[in-house]
Amino acid sequence: MRTSQGLAIVTGGAGFIGAAMSSRLADTFDRVIAFDNLHPQIHPDHRPSDGFDPRVEVFEADITDATAWDRLLRDAKPDVVIHLAAETGTGQSLTESTRHTMVNVVGTSTMLDALTRNDAVPQRIVLASSRAVYGEGAWRYTTGPQAGDVYYPGPRPTSMFEAKQWDFPGAEPLAMNAALVQPRPASVYGVTKLAQEDLLRIWGDAFRVEIGIVRLQNVYGPGQTPSNPYTGIMSLFCRVAHNGEQISVYEDGEVRRDFIIIDDVALAILRMVQVDDCPTVPIDIGSGSFQTVGAAAELIASLYGAPAPQITGQWRHGDVRHAWADPEPARRLLGFSAEVGVDEGFRRLASWVDTQTSYL
Repeated sequence: MRTSQGLAIVTGGAGFIGAAMSSRLADTFDRVIAFDNLHPQIHPDHRPSDGFDPRVEVFEADITDATAWDRLLRDAKPDVVIHLAAETGTGQSLTESTRHTMVNVVGTSTMLDALTRNDAVPQRIVLASSRAVYGEGAWRYTTGPQAGDVYYPGPRPTSMFEAKQWDFPGAEPLAMNAALVQPRPASVYGVTKLAQEDLLRIWGDAFRVEIGIVRLQNVYGPGQTPSNPYTGIMSLFCRVAHNGEQISVYEDGEVRRDFIIIDDVALAILRMVQVDDCPTVPIDIGSGSFQTVGAAAELIASLYGAPAPQITGQWRHGDVRHAWADPEPARRLLGFSAEVGVDEGFRRLASWVDTQTSYL
């Protein structure tokens, strides 16, 4: 169990998840440093995200800057590193693959080199990874001679999208569980997140550092920038509905997602920081159930009295059809279960979005 002493460095620590964790971390450690470049896509006002605890120090720098790491680590030797820094966005990663690869992959390797170069190797590193590493994940045949067999269909081809054949025929999707389902990313973003995991595992084994990996499902909640078009679909839905406009839903509205509120995510990551026996396999973090995007949009629209959502049939390369977590490993290995359902969570999100007049 991690004690209440020592130093924690949180990369991307001034962002959405970092801010939500900041008070808990400040209560847990003697000193907490948020290493963050305050990128305008996430921080248009050049300030940490809502809820950021002033007890946490901000070290403003780019994670790929080796000299910045040297400046920080000269006098700051972390006991724990929480690695949140990443470029996100499935669609954006396809057209800005160099940006995503530099931050997510090269940024991670730059950090690891700096930790060894400065004799600052921590006891544990916790990585916030993503369900994107699974791609379309595992499916099971429901008909024919292969009924019951599990297979990996891979990314949906353009021909499926154009034919509006959204699901793989004769099969059903399975929940994401790192112990059972192989990672097969279908986006540049997913590839970079899996690369982060592999880099940390190899490095951690060599330097005897515990590596804890949480694969997050769709995180939402107060503090998520409503103006960022690449993350936070629920925040975007709230902004549209707040303005009395009609929410547009891709494909047929039956895409399944596991929406988990930021409060529960912060708790799950803290459990990974503190747990006595660091799990050797990634742990999937979700709400324990899924919601279709169409149903989620309807719920948001109803909160605002906005028009019913429109099912557009549009699609994007790299978007997976269904994704939700098997909650059992998190319960068993971290003692974590999500506490907030979507009805209450979406109300909390909507109440917060309504206060963000500069984004509406």
